[in-house]
Amino acid sequence: MTKNFFLIACIVFSFLSCKENVHQATETQETAAVNNTYAKDNYTKKEVMIEMRDGIKLHTTIYTPKDTSKKYPMLLKRTPYSCRPYGEDAFPTKVGPNKYMMEEGNIMVYQDVRGRWNSEGVYDNMRAYIPNKTGTQFDEASDTYDTIEWLVNNVEHNNGNVGTYGISYPGFYATYSLLDSHPALKAVSPQACIGDFFFDDFIHNGAFLLSYWRATSVFGYMKDKPTQKAWYEFPDIGTEDQHQFFLDHMPLSKLNTFYGEDNVFMEQIKEHVTYDEFWQSRGIIQHLKDIKPATMIVGGLFDAEDLYGPFNTYKSIEENSTNYNTVVFGPWSHGDWARTKERQVVGNIHFGDNLSDNFQKNIETKFFNHFLKGEANGETGLAEAQMFNTGTKEWQSFESWPPENATKESYFMQPYERLTQQANRMIATSDFVSDPKKPVPYTEDIKVGFTPRKFMTDDQRFASRRPDVLTFETEILENDVTLAGDILAKLNVSTTGTAADWIVKVIDVYPADTKPVEGTDDVQDHLKLSNYHLMVRSETLRGRFRNSMSQPEPFVPNEKTAVNLKLQDVFHTFKKGHKIQVQVQSTFFPYIDANPQTYVDNIFEAKESDFKTQTHKVYNDSSIEFTVIK
Repeated sequence: MTKNFFLIACIVFSFLSCKENVHQATETQETAAVNNTYAKDNYTKKEVMIEMRDGIKLHTTIYTPKDTSKKYPMLLKRTPYSCRPYGEDAFPTKVGPNKYMMEEGNIMVYQDVRGRWNSEGVYDNMRAYIPNKTGTQFDEASDTYDTIEWLVNNVEHNNGNVGTYGISYPGFYATYSLLDSHPALKAVSPQACIGDFFFDDFIHNGAFLLSYWRATSVFGYMKDKPTQKAWYEFPDIGTEDQHQFFLDHMPLSKLNTFYGEDNVFMEQIKEHVTYDEFWQSRGIIQHLKDIKPATMIVGGLFDAEDLYGPFNTYKSIEENSTNYNTVVFGPWSHGDWARTKERQVVGNIHFGDNLSDNFQKNIETKFFNHFLKGEANGETGLAEAQMFNTGTKEWQSFESWPPENATKESYFMQPYERLTQQANRMIATSDFVSDPKKPVPYTEDIKVGFTPRKFMTDDQRFASRRPDVLTFETEILENDVTLAGDILAKLNVSTTGTAADWIVKVIDVYPADTKPVEGTDDVQDHLKLSNYHLMVRSETLRGRFRNSMSQPEPFVPNEKTAVNLKLQDVFHTFKKGHKIQVQVQSTFFPYIDANPQTYVDNIFEAKESDFKTQTHKVYNDSSIEFTVIK
């Protein structure tokens, strides 16, 4: 696949990175069936440059209802992905978070953040928050504050109330608006929000998401003046087989020929290979204290990019603030809830119809209307936690998340591939040989893509049948088992080498007689739902970080070592007649880069000779701890 293809694809979808397609394509193409010209027919558009406290001016686009007989709240979305289309005569198909809020009437505001697109200034990826700013000191919190201050004082027909929202990176900026928040900011909805780049998107627990390597160009190349056209390009990898491409470019240093030092973000990733001050200062979760505006955190239970962010944003606010705080998680991949498609399908699995439309109409719109328009007195009518059970395929409401009645249950990884609730006193191990040059694929599909969405529900039979994947499985369940919260894998392992990654997957094994519901066969032609191995959750840990993300350490060869790996929350019922399966492996390629299995201080500087085949052992006192509700 050529560079020109990537560039054309990004332009066609409006905008810039396949990651941002979720937001921008959603706001154009999928709403076209509703009314292509509604925004233009009912809104006026104005473009302004708003000056920040240090004199830098940010491009801001304001859509105001043509009906000037009443006042409206303002909905602000700050984005690194552009305010396109530029020009006061050019209109998108949809403005605002959803079509219902557009049709009800709200003032919709978009802003290119500092250093991006048509705004002035220097861009800083995940710019660090500065507490107790003085004078002209700035960060994203002050830029948001200054923007809101200008808006409430200069935009006609506003009612003095402002809300912020955004998905993915714009979700991070929505979270940022909570810090040192403007008094007019009343409601904030961070959605699939990045919380920390060492755990979201580009890095997961110290492992580099190789599938995101090309996306670093979106954030890595700087510009020196405002622009309405993309100033970066994606590398031409010359193939449609991404797996083979990255195998051929192992070790990682072989990829250096595609990027120069002017890709600032890639250079930062290569230089800061531990959770050092660089990454710590850019994390936002630790700053979420004493939050004042109402918050609604939204995420997808099958989001391959940003699960850490929304779950931990909600939990941090809940623990450290007394504001109104609610959370919504549905059976969505990255940003699906902003789409208008009727059928909700992730990969091969159909979860229901009109789920996103229901969220937009009855949850998102209700939240913002309550706090920005004062349409309801007292309670919002929304539950504290609105969660979708991905096993029973139904919504359920809770007064807290995890639910108050949740308990912990452990299952042990026993010999002969058994997963039981009884520990075996006999000392035994399950062994496998891991060859980094023949890594376990994260998907069977042969394709090139930025965002590995589909694999989050992929059938894992192909992996369970490999000798370098350990599989532990319960007997057929006699009763339903419902997981509602996080998962902790407590591995006891050893390796003949000095380095290893550990990947744990939790899988729902369907009964042999499972067939698709009539009219809902979304399964790929080469698969069947009979014995389907649905991946419910997976996570990776670069083993060197087993004790500290800041102070990596090698394994001692052949020494039994504890490795604890936290998997993000799930809400899933393993139904009677199904089986619970746990897979353990050491490669997940090229979702993450391959570990050479020889300890080197910086994997980006590893040599071919460092990549060695090693034997890994998982001891039978290893367990996995589930959060369970009865």
